[in-house]
Amino acid sequence: MVAVASPPPDQVKIQIRRLIKTFWSNGNPVEVLTGVDLDIYAGETLAVLGASGVGKSTLLHILGTLERPTGGELRWEGHDVFTLDDKDLAAFRNRKIGFVFQFHHLLPEFNALENVTMPALIARLPQIRAQELAEAILVRVGLKERLRHRVSTLSGGEQQRVAVARALVLEPEVLLADEPTGNLDPRSGARVQELILELNRERGLTSVIVTHNRDLAQVLDRRITLIDGKAVIMQGV
Repeated sequence: MVAVASPPPDQVKIQIRRLIKTFWSNGNPVEVLTGVDLDIYAGETLAVLGASGVGKSTLLHILGTLERPTGGELRWEGHDVFTLDDKDLAAFRNRKIGFVFQFHHLLPEFNALENVTMPALIARLPQIRAQELAEAILVRVGLKERLRHRVSTLSGGEQQRVAVARALVLEPEVLLADEPTGNLDPRSGARVQELILELNRERGLTSVIVTHNRDLAQVLDRRITLIDGKAVIMQGV
């Protein structure tokens, strides 16, 4: 276990200190994260590894401000985002963060273009502009011929590419992905993996990816493993 050399501190995008998350089950506390310390650097790709149930998805949800921590701090470019109220936090999340999940969470009754347009409409962009952005990113992810196909008629790999397009339609600064290839066959998974890495480079994204896929983890810039509720920086996996 060897620590990886870190980029200069002025490149820190997200800083996590003493992060704690406790859930309650039948009146008993269940400590999932017990004091995570982690710096995430601008423009990097970071893999989050660990056994099932260790808190990888919980950490990702807190990073994405979907859940509030029980204790500790999460600072984006020096700002403690959890001082925001729920309305402002939702607006921050919509502007700054794109999400891709193992199960794409698309709306099957709508087509690809409609699904990808939704985040832009939520951000109150004019409909024409929202559709322009959605179409452009769908073309980029290789779905030019599938714009008006209902997502229920698309293959698993195509659906996940729609999910990637939806995550990036507003050009967020950070992409958070939870097992983005975990529900795909090897060929489709490899294609989605390559696409995420290409888009990370093209758009200067900061990407944090929870994965059990060691091939994917190996090609990312850094890897951490969650052990006993804390983050351990790894060089090998």
